[in-house]
Amino acid sequence: MGEDGVPLWAESSPAPGRQYGDAEPPRPEPAKVKRPRLDPHVLAEQVLGGSRGGIARAITLVESSKPAHHAVAADLLRLLRPHTGGAVRVGITGVPGAGKSTFIDALGRRLIDAGHRIAVLAVDPTSAKTGGSILGDRTRMGELAQSEAAFIRPSPAGSHLGGVARTTRESMLVLEAAGYDVVLIETVGVGQSEVAVSGMVDTFLLITLARAGDQLQGIKRGILEMADVITVNKADGDHEGEARVTARELSIAMKLINSDPKAPRPPVLTSSALTGKGLDEVWQAIVDHRAALESSGQLESRRARQQREWLWALVQGELQDALRTSPAVSAIRAGLESGVESGDLSALEASDAILRAFAVDAPSLWPPPDRLAGLSRIG
Repeated sequence: MGEDGVPLWAESSPAPGRQYGDAEPPRPEPAKVKRPRLDPHVLAEQVLGGSRGGIARAITLVESSKPAHHAVAADLLRLLRPHTGGAVRVGITGVPGAGKSTFIDALGRRLIDAGHRIAVLAVDPTSAKTGGSILGDRTRMGELAQSEAAFIRPSPAGSHLGGVARTTRESMLVLEAAGYDVVLIETVGVGQSEVAVSGMVDTFLLITLARAGDQLQGIKRGILEMADVITVNKADGDHEGEARVTARELSIAMKLINSDPKAPRPPVLTSSALTGKGLDEVWQAIVDHRAALESSGQLESRRARQQREWLWALVQGELQDALRTSPAVSAIRAGLESGVESGDLSALEASDAILRAFAVDAPSLWPPPDRLAGLSRIG
């Protein structure tokens, strides 16, 4: 209280005093966004040194659809190529709800405990309407994601069919160069059309569920035909018996697919990501399959064939992208589509007109001959 009984706070000035500083605060400089320079040599050093930020930037570069990034990505992969090829490459697929992400989380933690470094490429489906992806697989690998010995990279599948993104193979090479000795590729899980992943891995693991299908599924010669190892997941609790029955049925189905008694058949196992039961047996089956490929000399020839097939898959993808963005094609596209819809023009005539228009733009869409000549000398 003051001398006249008025509270001190009532006599104080509301203006900030010296305790807040009388000097005018410095004006912040305009925000400057510093983007890292895309130097392939610097990125290669970061990847080989195990920098997680460098690895992420390298994968972003090889995933980029910008034409200006393609040459830099090619240089980066050329620098990393001598350091690739040593990892165990495993593709993991299965119907939606089979527990692929949870299975990878449990298996990955066991492999890390055994001294491995694990990389996971989780491919998520892309919306045909919006072009967006949820990229939520990482959330189902919470414990694995916390390990410094694991690197998880979700990627959208985009318009590429077959359950994998177009640049999944290049991302896998980056992770191998970074020192990860096990690379797990989880696909979008769309069903029997999802077989592209088998063309880029050493072992193709199919995860299924009890009573998800019967023996007739094997006769369709779909995704079962591509599998090297099969496991019936969620074999725990009341479902353990059903899982064993399903495993027996799938074993019979595999005999129907290939009646040659001398031909190797994929082992059909049961597992539970919840309890961990059967995970060691699944990994041992993967290791045994890869060892068999190595001892017979098939691993090297298999990877060489995969490289050749991937070459033409990339060529097809680039041509499709260039076709969609061609100015000459865009100029006639609406008219041709309208003519086809009305019946005034056949699809064959319209496609011929599109290709002729595309041929006009094609020379300006790719590097000059001297650049191509340099690429042809890459061994």
